[in-house]
Order: sequence, then structure tokens, then C-alpha cells
Amino acid sequence: MGEPEEPGDDGDRRSDERVVFSSLLEDSAEDLYDNAPCGYLSTLLDGEIAKVNNTLLGWLGYRREDLVGARRFTDLLTAGGKLYHETHYAPMLRMHGEARELALDLVAADGRRLPALVTATVKTTEGGQPQLVRLTVFDARERRAYERELLEAKRKAERERERLERLTGTLQRTLLPDALPAIDGLDVAAHYQAASADQVGGDFYDLFPLGCDRWGFFLGDVCGKGPEAAVLTSLTRYALRAAATVHDTDPVAVLTTLNAVLLQHRRPGAPRFCTVLFGLLEPDGDGFAVTLAGGGHPPALLLRATGGVEALHTTGGQLVGALANARFATTSARLEPGDVFVLYSDGLTEARRADGTMLEEEGLAEAAAGFTGLRAPAVVESLVDLLEKWSGMPSDDTAVLAIGVVPAEAPCST
Repeated sequence: MGEPEEPGDDGDRRSDERVVFSSLLEDSAEDLYDNAPCGYLSTLLDGEIAKVNNTLLGWLGYRREDLVGARRFTDLLTAGGKLYHETHYAPMLRMHGEARELALDLVAADGRRLPALVTATVKTTEGGQPQLVRLTVFDARERRAYERELLEAKRKAERERERLERLTGTLQRTLLPDALPAIDGLDVAAHYQAASADQVGGDFYDLFPLGCDRWGFFLGDVCGKGPEAAVLTSLTRYALRAAATVHDTDPVAVLTTLNAVLLQHRRPGAPRFCTVLFGLLEPDGDGFAVTLAGGGHPPALLLRATGGVEALHTTGGQLVGALANARFATTSARLEPGDVFVLYSDGLTEARRADGTMLEEEGLAEAAAGFTGLRAPAVVESLVDLLEKWSGMPSDDTAVLAIGVVPAEAPCST
């Protein structure tokens, strides 16, 4: 072990170190300027280069005599940089006495471009008169390369998003009918709006013939979004059509068949259920008879030509695909000339204002009272307008299907 230090030795040594360090700072002030990790440049007020450090000379490949007293700062700029100097850099210096972190390209002696960030300040006399301009130059090559990588990554992400949106849109269209059929004596119209352009929604609807002048129709909403929802939607649509056209047209029987199909295809951890209204349309004199079965879905609305709105509830109908012995409720109505029958998904009633207020079933029925007497396409347009005014950015998918009996004095839909 060494000899123990005297109590004052440590303090004396630190004092000596401070003296040496202070001396080094004084001796290396010029060296610090010339070999700083950034470029330094001073110009006269007309832009003539008066001083430049070794760091910047090394970056650009110039000798000191090539620049000092021989060039202006603008001579080191590209054509675009010179234009920027005249329109932005010089005016900022005149007005504010400084210009901070300007992104410029400096031209090296061999023609290379040096991406740089330049900060300039005007040195003044005690009386406030400008004397010269001091510039600090930071090498931005790595930063510019990083920015290019970020930009390319952003462009790639945008291209991928556009591709995803195209694929999603194509897939979504396969889950909806290409067009609704023309039916003598009826007006039909529909609307579908996905909440997200890059997520396949779970709302669905259809209207199709069953023979003997009867028509089947449905509108529903499967749980979830994305690929799983697309698979479930496709399965549900085709199961409903097959059940009605091949097995039994009774609405309750159709939903019972769908329930069995969904339970059969259920996988652990992936719930497969939906809410749905399924109905039958049959000619009935100058109108149409409607028989409707519901499984956990919001009630349909019947807009009477004479005024007033009726909610056709299927109270007690349970979710389809959730329970082995699910119960489904029915209701019926007669559509008179000028009446419009509307099915919708909960994206309409659960639309929220900015303050969080939902439209809800009561609000929808109240608003729909103002649409009575309109034909089916006009009713759908009015509901879409209501949705947009209530909630500019719906958070859920929305589907609407309207079926109206053509008024006696109006021509049939073609």
C-alpha cells in the first residue's frame, strides 16, 4: 500500500489541474475554431468570405486562399440554394439578425454536394450597426440519408395502404350484392358505408327471388371486423340464401338453419355470431305482405305514406350463432301503396355526435317521421344525410335497405 496522502494534497492537485486546463483552453482557442466538429464561416455584409475554419475546408475540399477574399457565400450554393438565399435567407438576416437551421446544399470543389444545416447571425457594433455575418455549418449527410429513408418508408407504407384498401374494397364488394333486383310494384334502394377503408366491415344485406312472386330479404351485422368478419359474413349470406331457397322459406326456420351452421363452424377463441333480420315479401292486392323474423337485431321501420312511423320489433329474438337452442321472434305487416319498409344496422342508431350523444332508435324513428311520403331511394338518401350530419366520422359500419310499394299514380320501378 502507498503512503497515505496529507490532508491538503488532494486539494492542491485539483488546483494544479485547473491551472493546466485553463492554460490549455487559452492555447487551443484558435485550434478549437479551426478543428471544431462543425464548420465555421464569417462573411462581410456583401457576402464575401472573410474567415473559414479547417473543418469546412476539409468537407468542401478547398484551400483557404480559394475562399477567403476570393468568393462569396452564395458561390458555395447550388442554383436552388442561391434562389432560397435571395428569397428567404437574406431577408431573414436583415429583419431578424439571424436565420436558424436552414437546409442547404453546399457545392464542394469537385462538384459534390454537401447537405448542410446552416445557422447565421449578424454581429453588430455596440451601437447596433451590422459588421459581419457568422455562420455555423453542420454536416447533414447522415441526417439527409435518414430523412430519405424515412420518406421512402412513408411512401412504401402509403403504397401498401393503397394496395390494402384496394384489396379490402374488392373483398367488401364480394360480400354485397352487385345490384338489387327490379321488382314490379316495388322501389328498392340500399346503402353501405364502411367505417374504415382498410378494414372489411361486418354488415350485410340482400334481396333475392324465391319463386311464385315471393322475395326473400335480410340485413344483419356479424361480430368483429377484418378477415374473420369477412369469412363470417360470406358464410352467413350464403347460408341464409341456401336455407330459404332450398330448405324452408319460413323466416324462423331460416334463422334456425343459420344458427346451426354458425355453431357448426365455430372455433375456440373465435366467436361466430351475428344479429339479423330475415323476411318474406308476397304480393297482397295493391300492396305486399311482410313476414319478418329477428335475431337480436334493431327493429325495422315502416314509414307510412299517410304519415307516421311504426317500429316492427321482434322482441325476444336472440343472437344467431351464440346459443344451441336460440329463439327467434316474428312480426308481420302489410305495405300499402307509398309505404316504405326500412332495415338498418346499428351503425346508424349508434352514431355519435362530438359530445358522445347517440342517435338511438327513438331518435331515428323521430327523424324518419320527416321522410314519410318519400320513395325508397329518397328515404335512403335522407338517412345517409342524417348520418353524416349527426356523425361526420362514423365509428361503425352502416347498412340500410329500403323497400317501398310504388304509389298507385306512379310508374313502376324498372
